[in-house]
Amino acid sequence: MTATTKTHEHAEGDMPTVKISINQVGMDRPKAWLIAGIEDFRRAPVISLAYGMFWVGLSIAVTAGALTLGYWHWLLPLIAGFMFIGPLVAVGSYGVSQAIERGRPPNLGDAFGSWKPHVGQLAMMGVMMMIFFLAWIRLATLLFALFFGMEAPSADMLYASLLTTPQGLGMLAVGTAAGAVLAFGAFAISVVAIPTLMDEDLTFMEGIEASIRSVARNFRPMLLWAMILTGCVIIGVLTFYIGLALILPMLGYASWHAYEDLVRCEPVEKREH
Repeated sequence: MTATTKTHEHAEGDMPTVKISINQVGMDRPKAWLIAGIEDFRRAPVISLAYGMFWVGLSIAVTAGALTLGYWHWLLPLIAGFMFIGPLVAVGSYGVSQAIERGRPPNLGDAFGSWKPHVGQLAMMGVMMMIFFLAWIRLATLLFALFFGMEAPSADMLYASLLTTPQGLGMLAVGTAAGAVLAFGAFAISVVAIPTLMDEDLTFMEGIEASIRSVARNFRPMLLWAMILTGCVIIGVLTFYIGLALILPMLGYASWHAYEDLVRCEPVEKREH
């Protein structure tokens, strides 16, 4: 395993700097991360299910609200847009993994309060992810208008036409391709950025840089990891969100182990000149 390094200064004078090393990993590592995530779930099943059910309940509430308000035609882009905010959803699971590594039983505070010491930088990461999410929603709106016009058809007609008409198939093809590009961009800037912020006293830009370097140095394994994440989330959604109660915390734990495998941060004292 090899690594590239870069040193970051956080203040003037003789304050410590942080050397961020990016490891090169093999194609077998995504499977190992997934297995480690399952093992963390097994060690903390109650906390994991509580955290997962929180997001399941929220997803069901958003879906019910969209249907009640007549915004059913927004459901598909909103569900697809979950890929852009998924890294933020996993924040609590990082806290649980940290507790397990420190040899103590995790609690609800680890799942729901581990973000508090890093709230400022995590909020900035949230802004970055929301930019991708809003760009996707805007793109979905434009594609809908391009293929179906400005008037939304009925729910039965719309979802039937998606798979049976040239307009529907065309919108699905273009939307999937464009969404995949946006989603991979969001993945590239966030895959290890948020775990880095949770583990080290770094800025969100340093976390983004570490994430981009991790993807660039390990493109094929990270592409496989992105496909695994996407496939698991799709399975969870297809179970009417119930499967997400298991999948979300497990993927969060696995992402924490991916960070530990890919990124190494070491404090380095500056020398006086």
